[in-house]
Amino acid sequence: MADSVDIEVAANATLNETAANATAKIPATVEGMSIAYLSLFLQAIVPIFIGSFRSVKHHQEQKESGEKPETLSHKDAALFPLIASGTLLGIYIVFQIFSKEYINLLLAFYFFFLGVLALAHIAAPLFEKVIPSSFPNMDYHLIFTQGKGESKEEIMNYEFDRKDLVCLAASVVVGVWYLVEKHWIANNLFGLAFAINGVELLSLNRISTGCILLGGLFVYDIFWVFGTNVMVTVAKSFEAPIKLVFPQDLLEKGLGADNFAMLGLGDIVIPGIFIALLLRFDNSLKNDKKTYFYSGFIAYCLGLVTTILVMHVFKHAQPALLYLVPACIGIPVLVALVKGDIKLMFSYEDHSDEKKEVPVKDAKKEK
Repeated sequence: MADSVDIEVAANATLNETAANATAKIPATVEGMSIAYLSLFLQAIVPIFIGSFRSVKHHQEQKESGEKPETLSHKDAALFPLIASGTLLGIYIVFQIFSKEYINLLLAFYFFFLGVLALAHIAAPLFEKVIPSSFPNMDYHLIFTQGKGESKEEIMNYEFDRKDLVCLAASVVVGVWYLVEKHWIANNLFGLAFAINGVELLSLNRISTGCILLGGLFVYDIFWVFGTNVMVTVAKSFEAPIKLVFPQDLLEKGLGADNFAMLGLGDIVIPGIFIALLLRFDNSLKNDKKTYFYSGFIAYCLGLVTTILVMHVFKHAQPALLYLVPACIGIPVLVALVKGDIKLMFSYEDHSDEKKEVPVKDAKKEK
């Protein structure tokens, strides 16, 4: 979880540069600003939607293989904001001591490798469909072990084919494009890949754990935005594809536009993994209408729209989780109270030690 903490802290920081950016450079037109905000809104909700359904498949594969996923305990969730705060403060101090050009150069190569792998993971199914059947495909099996004889330990066991290699090569091209040009489209391709992978692979096991995590980050975001200048300072110094951007002057300058509105990945992934958990809870109830998933998803949309409106009106950095957390927790819990599922919701567990199924109330089945 250490890497995800670093990414989440920096990602949350970048969101709050949006208002500062807006005041430093006045958007050319209201239309351009509207397009930018609408684009960021769509880029935020699409990874949550796709990543949530991919998480269902991922968890099912883990259960079938008998793999026990790494999940946050209540204690881990409570400590996470403290760890994130320490990481944020550490990044701030590093930027005060060392030249940000050298730091960002190291970060660029670090996120190059992470981005290539994340993008290849997301794009592989697409390449599988678009590459023609006439393609001379061949399977490979890479096994890496440590030791000899009976003490030999398997470190890596990975199967792939030539289509995967083509996908990896295309992802490397995007990575080189990002390294050389730092173009906003390349940045967004990596950012979207990080967001989808985060929602899919990062796991919350219980609704109560998610409430603790989101509640702690709610306080964390408010403190570091309104209480100090640390987060905004880090946001202005930190250059990495852990944010989604869209130019507000696209109509005037085309693809060379440089006046960006930004949204940090942390404000997508953190609520996203909670919404993905709601989808898995729906599946445990055999709920074809996905009531809790869509209530959480709509709540996120409302919270994000509120964040954008407040930033636009007040022209000041806003802690997005101030609006996202109450919506994403409050609305699904309210729906559960109305439907009488509140006990089921808070007793649900993705991977419990005891093999038991959450009971389904026949009287509460969706019509």
